[in-house]
Amino acid sequence: MPEEEIKAADLYHYTHYLYGEPFLGSHRGMRFRIAREPLANVFFKKPEEQQKDASFSVTVWPEPFSYEKTSEEKMSQFSFPFTEEGLQQVVECLNSQYREKKELWEEARTAPFV
Repeated sequence: MPEEEIKAADLYHYTHYLYGEPFLGSHRGMRFRIAREPLANVFFKKPEEQQKDASFSVTVWPEPFSYEKTSEEKMSQFSFPFTEEGLQQVVECLNSQYREKKELWEEARTAPFV
């Protein structure tokens, strides 16, 4: 795996998302948000209730602004099963998005903040 790629160890473990808190991160000009949808604390519920109707929601957008301050037109959204395997798909998606739009991320990373 090239050193510029995101690894599963760079993200929160699967159980973190059961607490109803998103993970916000960035990687070389690409910002991202990972959350369990619906966003709710289900940590103390039975395993079948934790996964019922749940998915990983992934959003990517270019720097410099936060999730709340970025327009939806600049965001790309993806959804994956809320499972350990789904979290691995999240990692693959982030790396794929980084590779596919590398020029956009590099431009965002080096652009002067105005």
